[in-house]
Amino acid sequence: MDNKKHIAFVFARGGSKGVRDKNIRPVAGKPLLAHSIESALASRYIERVIVSTDSENISTVAREYGAEVLARPVELAGDKTPELLAWKHAIESCRDRLDDSATFISLPATSPLRIPEDIDAAIEEFQRGRCDILFGITRSHRNPFLNMVTITDARLLEVVNAGSNAVRRQDVPEVFDVTTCVYVGNPEYIMSCEKLMQGRVGYIEIPVERSLDIDSEYDLYLADLVLAHPFEPGAE
Repeated sequence: MDNKKHIAFVFARGGSKGVRDKNIRPVAGKPLLAHSIESALASRYIERVIVSTDSENISTVAREYGAEVLARPVELAGDKTPELLAWKHAIESCRDRLDDSATFISLPATSPLRIPEDIDAAIEEFQRGRCDILFGITRSHRNPFLNMVTITDARLLEVVNAGSNAVRRQDVPEVFDVTTCVYVGNPEYIMSCEKLMQGRVGYIEIPVERSLDIDSEYDLYLADLVLAHPFEPGAE
C-alpha cells in the first residue's frame, strides 16, 4: 500500500441541538474537531483532510488545524438528514481528487479519543478486499438477549429480544456497538447504496477506552478527563 495517498473526510454540522456548537467546543485545550483532524494527519496513510461543513466557525477551526474545507449545502446539514447523503455529496464534489483506487474514509468529529493507529488499522483491514465498507466496533456492555429492555404500553419492562429463552451470558451471542471512530469504504459502493449495511460490512475492534462518542455535556466532561489522565490497560 502506498503511504500518505488517502483523503479523510470529517463531517461536522454547525447546528447541534443536544450540545450547542459541539464540534468546536474545547476538549483538552483545543476544539473537539481538532482532535479528529490531528489524528488523521498523523496517520501513516492520510495525506489530506477535508472537513464538510455548513458553518463558517467550523471552517475557520478546520483551516487553523490544517484541514481543507468543503462547503456543505444547507439542505444536507439538518439534524434529521442522513449523514449518508453528506458522504455522497463529498464523494461527488471531490471526484477530481479521488482516483480509481481511492478509498473513502470518514472520521467523525465526535470521536476525540481515537488514535492514528486506529485509522491505520482500519485502512489496512479494508485494503484486504473482503468488504464494501468497514466500521469500528467495540464490545457492548449490554446484551439485547439478557439485560436490554423496552417499556411496554402497560409501563412494564420487557427484554428487547423477548423471544429468546437464554438465561445465561454463555448462551447468547456476543454483541458489539458500532463506534464513531472510523469508517472506511469503497466510494462506488457508497454512491450506490441506500443503507450502509446492505453490502459486505467489515470491522476492526476498537477498545472501549477509545470509543467515546460525544453526544452530551457529560460526554464532553468524560473526554476531558480521559485526555487529561489517559487510561493505560494493565497499569498498576
